[in-house]
Amino acid sequence: MNLHFQDLIPEEFNINSRVWIYQCNRLFTLPEALEIEELLENFTKSWLSHGAKVTGYANLFFGQFIILMADETATGVSGCSTDSSVRLIKNIEQDYNVNLFDRQMLAFIVKERIQLLPLSQLTYAIENGFIDADTLYFNNTVETKQELLNYWIIPVKESWLAKRFSFAS
Repeated sequence: MNLHFQDLIPEEFNINSRVWIYQCNRLFTLPEALEIEELLENFTKSWLSHGAKVTGYANLFFGQFIILMADETATGVSGCSTDSSVRLIKNIEQDYNVNLFDRQMLAFIVKERIQLLPLSQLTYAIENGFIDADTLYFNNTVETKQELLNYWIIPVKESWLAKRFSFAS
């Protein structure tokens, strides 16, 4: 599985640009993905904060993760502009009958595929060897471009999960 998403992140955006990641509970179909990419592009073209243009970027990664980014060096993202991005995501949820706000659903790469696992089942998955310390994990808690580039897809042992769960050495 090709995990080199970094080339798709705008180089010109400040390293401290804000990032929001929305993980879908399923893979979007190709027609859905094309429609969503168009929605995201249209949104970022018209994204405003108190009437000023937000330097924004949005894309669908791996057919399952919507990433929004705002370079706040020119225009900061206000509550209203954040609300407009959340409305966009909620509309996508409704239009495509998906869940993009379930923070209890975790994503891992298992056998070259993205596998979703409820947090409540992680202990079972660890005990039965489905997930181990070296399994790649999508750390959707990243908040900046720099964190996205360096800490979005990381081994479980480098994530917050390592502090909560025991992994055999």
